[in-house]
Amino acid sequence: MTTFINIFHLGIKEFRSLYRDPAMLILIAFAFSFDIYIAAKGQPETLQSAPVAIVDEDQTPLSMRIADSLYPPYFMSPVITSQKNASQGMNRGTYSFTLDIPPNFQRDVMAGREPDLQLNVDATLVSEAYIGSVYMQSIINGDVSDFARGYRAASPLPIALDARMLYNPNLIQAWYAGVMELINNVTMLSIILSGAALVREREHGTIEHLLVMPLTPFEIVASKVWSMAVVVMVAAVFALEVMVRGFIGINITGSVLLFLFGLLITLFATTSMGILMGTISRSMPQFGLLVILVLLPLEVLSGSLTPQASMPLLVQKIMLLAPTTHFVTMAQAILYRGAGLGIVWPQFLAIFGIGALFFIAALISFRRSIGTVQP
Repeated sequence: MTTFINIFHLGIKEFRSLYRDPAMLILIAFAFSFDIYIAAKGQPETLQSAPVAIVDEDQTPLSMRIADSLYPPYFMSPVITSQKNASQGMNRGTYSFTLDIPPNFQRDVMAGREPDLQLNVDATLVSEAYIGSVYMQSIINGDVSDFARGYRAASPLPIALDARMLYNPNLIQAWYAGVMELINNVTMLSIILSGAALVREREHGTIEHLLVMPLTPFEIVASKVWSMAVVVMVAAVFALEVMVRGFIGINITGSVLLFLFGLLITLFATTSMGILMGTISRSMPQFGLLVILVLLPLEVLSGSLTPQASMPLLVQKIMLLAPTTHFVTMAQAILYRGAGLGIVWPQFLAIFGIGALFFIAALISFRRSIGTVQP
């Protein structure tokens, strides 16, 4: 009972220390509010008002028909200009796309030839360049085919593909980006807060105060784990209910309670990682550099940005040792597909096992580090 009381009061001390750290409070507030909204809404889901210039060297009904097909809201009204002005506009960033229609284009199409159109794309805006080039190819191919045929009609296909979008019927990008940003921020803040709490004790000299008290290393480590986990848990619940469901309007189909239970186990693992990193670091700048080296692989290779199946097999096997990999799999299954405990229990077990290993490693490392504390 004494051990639990000590852990509780030490955790309260951590709350007070965090309350006196305005930089951390601002980081928590931003990460679980505006950052999630920006990640969900910052990237456009479709092309929007892309500037286009057309060099029409044909001046025929077909070339004018192509120009008339590029209209808002995907594209701005095309500017008919010369080759020189189009090239200068691309260099200055005035146009995102320039289309060069060669002479005798309509005549070659009607004669059954396959004339080439030159489409120049400003690829400094990668997402706009990719989406816009696909849109323009589809529009131009459709106009040319209809003109050559003499009427608008859908080409008969030998098969009919009936595509059904599951879990996100309208392919709304914000539904995915918002939740994944929440998951990444949970990992980031839990590691930073727990590790910074330990480094702060060393920098302020209060670690010596704890060592002369009748406290065990287990009580000190456990207090930082549970207190920082509670902070991140409360912030994550706020973000899930207010930002994800409220402002962004993401449809959560699964059990929120089951997700929060998995989140609690994950916080046990990630806060233990933070404590371990805090015992290795000797100063806050050193801890910050170590966080960068650890967080980037955890977030990029966990499956939150790209599917793990598209990664090399060796990377997939290595990332099975990271709790974030199982957390992302569990979160996507619960929140998107409505999976129950009978499906995600392997992820729960894996996260808890990895967390236990990190906690033991953090405890051993902390015991060694306090033996080297200088009086």
